[in-house]
Amino acid sequence: MGAQLRQIRQRIRSVRSTAKITRAQELIASSRVGKARDRAAEAEPYSREISKTVTLLLSHRMRMNHALLNVRPDASRVAVLLVTSDRGFCGGYNHNVVRQGQALGALLREQNKEPTLYVVGTKGVDWCRFRGRPVAGEWTGVSGQPDYATAAEIGQTLIDAFDTPTREGGVGEVHVIYTEFVTMLTQRTTVHRILPLMVVEELSEEQGDEEGAAPKAPYEFDPTPEAVLDAMLRKYVRSRIWYMLLSSAASEWAARRTAMTSATDNAHELIETLTRQANEARQADITTEINEIVGGVEALKHH
Repeated sequence: MGAQLRQIRQRIRSVRSTAKITRAQELIASSRVGKARDRAAEAEPYSREISKTVTLLLSHRMRMNHALLNVRPDASRVAVLLVTSDRGFCGGYNHNVVRQGQALGALLREQNKEPTLYVVGTKGVDWCRFRGRPVAGEWTGVSGQPDYATAAEIGQTLIDAFDTPTREGGVGEVHVIYTEFVTMLTQRTTVHRILPLMVVEELSEEQGDEEGAAPKAPYEFDPTPEAVLDAMLRKYVRSRIWYMLLSSAASEWAARRTAMTSATDNAHELIETLTRQANEARQADITTEINEIVGGVEALKHH
């Protein structure tokens, strides 16, 4: 019984050490999730206003054409950007992104389209390397606190791939899989196609003339509307990537906080169970010793 009691006590010490680690991770995540959430909320209006500007520009110039808006006739290669984390301890955060990536890849292959992976986060990069999946571009070390320079680099890389013909190694579509922050307890894994752009057109019948000609803008553009559209569309892509990274960062910290809270609670429950087992083992040892003493005394009396 003594050996069993020592094992239980050793396990209690081990679980307590683990609980201290998970509790520290929980406190760190709690302190950072608020800032990450605020950064995502602050970036959202900027992204929304750019979307509105692009929509209004196209609404007034219906015959304007741009490469980022056109559906490619050859989309045999498709870029898929996976946004994962650099660190673990965040529950099913990375697993959900990877699972959605696998599902999207299977769907694209059914359509005779070959996915080309671009990955943000060490966990996603390691997953691809372990399974021998080639990665066209990778960015690590920024998942918890992304910066706009990285978002702009990712956006430009994807734009360049989309601008390149498929037969020359380019892609015909660009999809992003990231985790959207909804609440502290809810994060939603989302698949979003960013290229070619899907811009909502808001037109009223009064904007066109009787012959169906393109409506004219009530203002002048300097430089040309085409130049403004080109600049705005590229800013739009970068801003969307920026918002997705910020939303994913907030989701990562929220998921880590939830996972570490659950792990700490489970550790405390296990400590209570082990403590009860230790008390039972100690009581059994005491009972055995008392029985041995009583038995010895009785044996001496008979002699």
